[in-house]
Amino acid sequence: MHPILFKYGFIEVRYYGLMYVVAILTATYIIKREVKRKGLPLTSDETVNFIMWVVVAGIIGARAYYVAFNLSYYLSNPVEIPALWHGGLAIHGGLIGGLVLSWFYLKKRSVLFWRMADAVAPALILGQTFGRFGNFMNGDAHGRPTTMPWGIIFPKSSIAGAEFPDTPIHPTMLYELFINFSIFLFIWLALRKKNHKDGFIFASYIALYSAGRFIVEHFRADSLMAGPLKAAQIVSLSVALTAVIIIIFKKLWSPPVASTSKKSRAKL
Repeated sequence: MHPILFKYGFIEVRYYGLMYVVAILTATYIIKREVKRKGLPLTSDETVNFIMWVVVAGIIGARAYYVAFNLSYYLSNPVEIPALWHGGLAIHGGLIGGLVLSWFYLKKRSVLFWRMADAVAPALILGQTFGRFGNFMNGDAHGRPTTMPWGIIFPKSSIAGAEFPDTPIHPTMLYELFINFSIFLFIWLALRKKNHKDGFIFASYIALYSAGRFIVEHFRADSLMAGPLKAAQIVSLSVALTAVIIIIFKKLWSPPVASTSKKSRAKL
């Protein structure tokens, strides 16, 4: 477990950054494939531009969210605000930033927002899987001390090792990596090609990820706090419940009205 993959002179490649590159490349392949399969009116170049803008907005949102919950520290150390290589990106902030940018980008091009969201959802959760591996090698997003046999002692040079030197801790990054990859497989293999209303896959992703994050957060030691409560658990519970309510209220699992009508006419 070391944050640096290799170093040659002034060139330094870190696992954290490498995982972002892998996630973006993989997401580009998946999203372009899904855009074509769903018949969305975006060219290959427009899809790539969409991805790049969403990534930028997501990183800005993720960092802004993290800084906002650690405002006193960053006001005292403003030079640390852009230091992404030290860790400090919050997925909830990233989702907010990405969604806001997506809405404006797609509205301008008359692309159905929720259909595009369904195309993006598998790539998002897979990208988060790669990101957690980067966290593991970086030694951040770490857990609290544990006596469980799978507890891991992180190097003292890492964030986790500095906080808990020579102490086995919950590898929460790996917990979430496993959960995220399981969600990806479920969406990709079980939900993706089902006939359902637009937004069902994205809402399912949001509900499943939020539920998993709520559980993992119980073992985290570096959680962002909202007063006496963990911010991620408050947000995750609220978002998961909202997504489930929307799925049920809108019956998103059911076929679109147009598809139902076609079936009815076929029977006649």
